[in-house]
Amino acid sequence: MPTQFLKEFIQKESSSGIILIFITILALLLQNSFMSSFYSSFLHTPVEIRFGDLQIDKPLFLWVNDGLMAIFFFLIGLEVKREVNEGHLSSLSQASLPVIAALGGMLVPALVFIAFNKGESFAMNGWAIPTATDIAFALGILSLLGNRVPVSLKIFLMALAIIDDLGAIVIIALFYTADLSSVSIAIAGISLMVLFIMNRMNVAIKSAYIVVGIVLWVSVLKSGVHATLAGVALAFMIPLTSKNKQGERFSMAKEMEHDLHYWVAFFILPLFAFVNAGVDLKDISIEEMAGPVPLGIMLGLFIGKQVGVFGFSWLAIKMKIAPMPKDSDWTMLYGVSVLTGIGFTMSLFVDALAYDNALTYSYADKLAILTGSFMSATAGYIILRIKTNK
Repeated sequence: MPTQFLKEFIQKESSSGIILIFITILALLLQNSFMSSFYSSFLHTPVEIRFGDLQIDKPLFLWVNDGLMAIFFFLIGLEVKREVNEGHLSSLSQASLPVIAALGGMLVPALVFIAFNKGESFAMNGWAIPTATDIAFALGILSLLGNRVPVSLKIFLMALAIIDDLGAIVIIALFYTADLSSVSIAIAGISLMVLFIMNRMNVAIKSAYIVVGIVLWVSVLKSGVHATLAGVALAFMIPLTSKNKQGERFSMAKEMEHDLHYWVAFFILPLFAFVNAGVDLKDISIEEMAGPVPLGIMLGLFIGKQVGVFGFSWLAIKMKIAPMPKDSDWTMLYGVSVLTGIGFTMSLFVDALAYDNALTYSYADKLAILTGSFMSATAGYIILRIKTNK
């Protein structure tokens, strides 16, 4: 992957992470002030689209979670495809450390959550909440340290977070699927087949893929499988290399990825944070925060993530499966491992799926995500700041 492309990617994700911090604070202030009724009304604004007998009627926050987040997952799919084909996941030597670290970063937090909640069937739906890393937030914190942190560690964190997102996609597909509609699944299958044929026939018209992609999204939305997975499926069908009308080669996937980055970084993710991070703190007690679900989430993010990522990385490096990132050391690697406990966007997303947007835990589960992410961001920053100052 070209160095300039990597720099642009990191800068956009870093800027987005800093914006997310302010948006989160704004959502918390609105929810816990005299503006709470306005905030709640905004979230539940009814939005309806009708085309003949086909009707999609959802409150605004579900349009964000099911619709706009499908575009976010589409971007993730494009990033994964590019990284696997020609980026930092294209060879075993490059991919080994972030892949192994990501596996540890998903396994250990899940085990921490399960340890607190085993035997409680409904609570156990949230086992995947602490397994994700928010790439925007994590790179945003890392960017505060400037050039003190080696580029190799930024690449390691970026690759690990992308693999984390891919793992989240697999988890959502396997474990967070409702009752299935055979008709809708059949339409989705036909849409995928059309996209596949278009890809193999080297169709290089973006609008054609977008139109079929919309049909795919609607059919997946109606099928019982979460609609965001349509974004990933569409991304994998976008050609990495194509020819335009003049016969010149270009990458449709890279162009779409570049075009979407600003929209995702500065509109979709901030809007998602705004509609999901508004935790009502008025009725949350210490006893509720000490419950097994909040504790499983908080400690899964803050303890499980750093233990899983650093522990598996240590084993991989010591066993000479993967090299230490260039110009870094164990302390720096540990600091970045702590930062992976910033779950935020993906954790809030999985939380909404796990507990079906219910207030069973009176916002304690969402506050646990924010708390675990804040602790990870603060501790990771302090460790890296002290180390780089030396």
